[in-house]
Amino acid sequence: MKRVILMVVAGVFALGLLGASPAQAQSIDDQVKVARATNPSNSKGLAAIGAGLAVIGGGIGIGLIGRGAVESIARQPEASGPIATNMILTAALVEGATLFAVVVGLLAAL
Repeated sequence: MKRVILMVVAGVFALGLLGASPAQAQSIDDQVKVARATNPSNSKGLAAIGAGLAVIGGGIGIGLIGRGAVESIARQPEASGPIATNMILTAALVEGATLFAVVVGLLAAL
């Protein structure tokens, strides 16, 4: 799992480097304008990759929450009510954070 995450991060970094163009501008604002003018789809692609990574992270988080809840219920079946309630609450919080990250990523593409 760590190897997959490392490969994804390295790929995103490589895409960022390949899309960047050297600009001989005076200020940061001028460099951003030149970079967007030379490759306008670069920011959209990276924003889409960021939104996808957010969804993957949220899915992994919710999966780990579900696994922990099922293991806990298997060990103590009489505590299934409070465990299920806490699991649903935590999964909702993770899903909300994931949705927020996806919206920010898609807004960055605009």
